[in-house]
Amino acid sequence: MTPPTPSGRVRLSPAERREQLLTLGVQLFSQGSIEEISIDRLAEVAGVSRGLLYHYFGSKQGFYEAVVQHAADDLVAQTAPIDDPDPLVRLHHSMAAYVDYVVDNLEGYRSLVRAAAGGNEALRRIYEEARAALTDRIFRAEGAGELIPDSAATRLVVRGWAAYAEETVLAWCERPDGVERGDLVRLLADSLPALVVTLGR
Repeated sequence: MTPPTPSGRVRLSPAERREQLLTLGVQLFSQGSIEEISIDRLAEVAGVSRGLLYHYFGSKQGFYEAVVQHAADDLVAQTAPIDDPDPLVRLHHSMAAYVDYVVDNLEGYRSLVRAAAGGNEALRRIYEEARAALTDRIFRAEGAGELIPDSAATRLVVRGWAAYAEETVLAWCERPDGVERGDLVRLLADSLPALVVTLGR
């Protein structure tokens, strides 16, 4: 999706302007790698100067990190569990939202995963914090212990499952091979409690 070009400069508060720049940055991030975001293009679309961008974010790298953090926060928010007493229903809902997020932001998400696997420590930290937020809340929700008891062993399993889920969704986006979205969601959600069950064997 190409960010809309404003018809003219709009006067915004500093907080509103910063939010606007981050939102536009995330839109561009969803279309390619973080390094491909053009500061000149962003300034043009937002109707601001390059200098104002640097005023808000300090540097090009500072802007990149802020954009990735904004995208990571959005991922965590969009996949938040629904208010349902059944932990498996909550897990299914969160995995459905996760699949939809990756599909809608495929290029940017893939770029984040690549960056986290590379040498950029700042992006790796943002990625790891987002993944921790996604997995830790599995244990915090009311009634979660009925499905996935909190222990060192289950936390290790959940961490491995998160990596599996990520790779599976990215592979499915590249080549669905007839696997429907609903089947993918069920596969991901049902696989976690199935893995936890093996710990008791």
